[in-house]
Amino acid sequence: MGMLFQFGNKRTINLIIKDYVIRFTELKQAHPPVVSRWGERFLPPGIIKGGKIQDFEMLESILEECVEDWKIAKRPIRFLVPDQFVVIRKISIPADIKDDEIKGYLYMELGMSIHLPFEDPVFDFYPIGSPDQKKRDLLLFAVPENIVTDYAVLFENIKLKPVAADISCLALYRLYFNQENQSKNENLMMMQIDLHAVNISIFQAHLPVFMRNLQLDIDLSKWDYFSSDEYSYNGDRSEVLIPLEDIYKEAEKVMNFYRYTLNQGNRQITKILVDGDHPWIEEIYKEIKVRFEIPTVTIESQKIEAGPENRAVSPFHLNIGLGLKEV
Repeated sequence: MGMLFQFGNKRTINLIIKDYVIRFTELKQAHPPVVSRWGERFLPPGIIKGGKIQDFEMLESILEECVEDWKIAKRPIRFLVPDQFVVIRKISIPADIKDDEIKGYLYMELGMSIHLPFEDPVFDFYPIGSPDQKKRDLLLFAVPENIVTDYAVLFENIKLKPVAADISCLALYRLYFNQENQSKNENLMMMQIDLHAVNISIFQAHLPVFMRNLQLDIDLSKWDYFSSDEYSYNGDRSEVLIPLEDIYKEAEKVMNFYRYTLNQGNRQITKILVDGDHPWIEEIYKEIKVRFEIPTVTIESQKIEAGPENRAVSPFHLNIGLGLKEV
């Protein structure tokens, strides 16, 4: 989705909708990030499943209440496309394709040389260097058009103005980069751990070269959520920990895939960034740090100025990274 010119002093709202929560932030400034306002509203189970809206009318009604409570009516918004539907892929095109012809060429090649797991995509691309003078390498970002349209219509129905869509791993990396914690030549694996899913992505030379979304086999209705720092789980801890054990094994497979399949043993993961809004994120972070024996870090929330409210800022990291998007 393209960006419109902004007039007046209406700052863009950074809105994120997950299966279980709606969150927003408004940034006063980006460098360093200063959050002027934020808010959240937890959703009953079943309104959204796996990123896909199941009860459009109910979600619209709840979001209308949020817009009124947060006083963000008629504001421009950025939003995240659900991770479950995002495809990131490196592709090559002939070197003689001109910049203004790339999008048309990609449309023609869909279903021929470019295969996606869905039809009718919305896509964007980013040129990257290629050692072969006869071709140009691109990073292709694609999502199903109907998913983006559903959310855009939802926002427009309640008088919000969607001006940019983004991907969560890009938003998180943007915040990580903003904090200037990168090591030289690092190959970073990010693990975004939420209540219902884990998103694993790998960044090399500041570009995403891999992303995989893994759903957690867990009953969201067993979480009682009142705010990001007030929650309880009505079940056995093993019901949460066992699915996470499977995630750790998948993460190890991803690291091996990156090292041996993508890089023939010439590169390996040098750092892990753990983030997410899972209530047990600190415990999970410690487990990952011990298990993988690779430098493991988190976003430094204390570097983010978040006004006078005494509450956890970490569940809003994606919103803040979204607010750093240059569009």
